[in-house]
Amino acid sequence: MNQELSQQLALTQNLTQTLAPQQLLFVRLLELPVTDLEGRVRNEILENSALEEEPEGLSDREEEAPTDETETFEETDPYESVSQREADLLADYASVDDIPDYLLHSVQQKSDLPTPQWGDSSSFYDSLLAQLGEYDLTEKQKEIIEYLIGSLDNDGLLRKDLGAISDELAIYHDIDATEEEITECLHTLQEFEPVGIGARSLQECLLLQLRSEDYRSPWKDKEIQIIENSYEDFTHKRIDHLAERFGLDNESMQQIFAELTRLNPRPGSGLSDTTGGNMQQIVPDFIVIGDDDGMLSIRLNRGDVPQLRVSSSFRELIDEYAKNKKNLSRDQKNAYVYAKQKADAAQSFINAIKQRQNTLLLTMHAIVKRQQAFFEEGDERLIQPMILKDIAQDTGLDISTISRVSNSKYVLTDFGVYPLKFFFNDSFVTKDGEELSKMKIKSTLRELIENEDKANPLSDDALAALLGEKGLSVARRTVAKYREQMGLPVARLRRNALEAQGTAKP
Repeated sequence: MNQELSQQLALTQNLTQTLAPQQLLFVRLLELPVTDLEGRVRNEILENSALEEEPEGLSDREEEAPTDETETFEETDPYESVSQREADLLADYASVDDIPDYLLHSVQQKSDLPTPQWGDSSSFYDSLLAQLGEYDLTEKQKEIIEYLIGSLDNDGLLRKDLGAISDELAIYHDIDATEEEITECLHTLQEFEPVGIGARSLQECLLLQLRSEDYRSPWKDKEIQIIENSYEDFTHKRIDHLAERFGLDNESMQQIFAELTRLNPRPGSGLSDTTGGNMQQIVPDFIVIGDDDGMLSIRLNRGDVPQLRVSSSFRELIDEYAKNKKNLSRDQKNAYVYAKQKADAAQSFINAIKQRQNTLLLTMHAIVKRQQAFFEEGDERLIQPMILKDIAQDTGLDISTISRVSNSKYVLTDFGVYPLKFFFNDSFVTKDGEELSKMKIKSTLRELIENEDKANPLSDDALAALLGEKGLSVARRTVAKYREQMGLPVARLRRNALEAQGTAKP
């Protein structure tokens, strides 16, 4: 009997970890870009009468990164434990809406910093999010689809495993969603415009377009069969083999290929671009600029976020009540408790803002140190292999913290504005054992394809050979993989696309 009871207890035991309200507040502030932070701070000032702005002129609008890393960020620990009393005072923060880290808002920037232009007024993200209103969805489904939109690659495809998305939704957004629920939401997303968005592979992307009601072709059924059942033959342009398999003559098969190559292999090619008439402003969260001596200056853009302080009137009221606690009436005691809670909450919010600033600067400092060559020269091929774990180790912060810093944030450099995600890329080990940045290989590969003879495009073998001549020794299959990841078709399809446009050389 005792043994049975013991087994039952063991089966029901769980190990859980929860964030204290102060930690939760910090985490949510950390993931906000500067434009969203402005609104968050303004709302907090309105909601908490004990929080107010410092008089203007007492501080700069930008925070400089200290030059000595050893004396920088020691005064605050982003995950410093808080007392139960503080946790109770800040319990209200547990219900603050969690703003998704991938959602960018177009907010008017009032800073005196340079304001880079980044496309037009309505982004592709915005257009996808706007389509949510056209469907009868629950709040949970909307949140899942929003996260799926933020997980799309630049070509509009979803290459992230649905199981990983399920875990991320649970960990970072407290959304318990099964893979089946996510799959259902993904199918809804795949009904959005442009057709093909949200596909998990190029093959699925083409099938979505072929199956669309708007796609009309006398060969539609055959085209679907070819992509669905003979995709490899299609990608290698085995026209004779396909014609024989599907009982068609070569001329008909050539027409089918011409139509198939008109499909869009990158429905999200404008994902980083925007549509509309007016220019949208992207506000950088960081400024990394070189001076005349070649030294890099790293600053945090404060934007229009005011300096904060606890209201002096609240402090005076608390001090006055504290001196005469024994003689306070019931109403005065209630007023004292209220004022103390508001002042404590205001101070906690100020501390969280400072923690955010320290963490952002610490992270940016580590990124610049690893990618210094790029920040000095501006050549994308100088980007070094770097993953979240590397910066986590350099800073002593958690990987999830680095992820939150890198999402939805931009850095202004001497060479333009870049999203922080741009600097994170895996490494590739060549046959000679040299570790290279995948971005360097992809950048060189794209350059070779852009400069090739369009009438006689380079095969993957030829591209591999040219990369080898440039010191980038990679296998043909690696070239093929990177080419597909960038949404670039094989040589035959590139030539065929040119022929379809009637611009091929004789």
